[in-house]
Amino acid sequence: MSDAFDPDELAGVIDLFGALTPTELESALGELAFKRGESVDPDAVTAAVDDAVASYAVVRYRDGDRTLLAPGPAAFPTLPPNAEDLPHILDVPDREIDHNAGVTAVADRLGADAATAIDAGDTAAIRRLLDVTYDVEVWSDAAAVDDIRDRLDTALAGE
Repeated sequence: MSDAFDPDELAGVIDLFGALTPTELESALGELAFKRGESVDPDAVTAAVDDAVASYAVVRYRDGDRTLLAPGPAAFPTLPPNAEDLPHILDVPDREIDHNAGVTAVADRLGADAATAIDAGDTAAIRRLLDVTYDVEVWSDAAAVDDIRDRLDTALAGE
């Protein structure tokens, strides 16, 4: 069932609470599956989250001793059917997103992804990552990825 959730739906479920731990997200998806008469495969949830993080629709960051998931810079959060009931069903507190930690996590990943794409000469990946830098700028209202954008622009100019 969980493989039916696209990255924007995962971001939408997470956005209902501000941020969720991976276990809380799995519980939320389990509730949605129950309403559909289906079950959740934990491995599929992990894969869906990993895909959402890879697409920058969800950001994974550390908050003290726990990992949190929050809507990412490339997300267009949408709610899957029945998701609006989740805050009434789950015993999960609303959380403020630690934007500094989120921006740092995204910038670190983006920097590594950019270096890999540039080293490989992967023009498609460079263009996609360049788009993400603009998403990050709007999402964070910060210039955390300006240097990454400059490197990506330079790589495209030299192609």
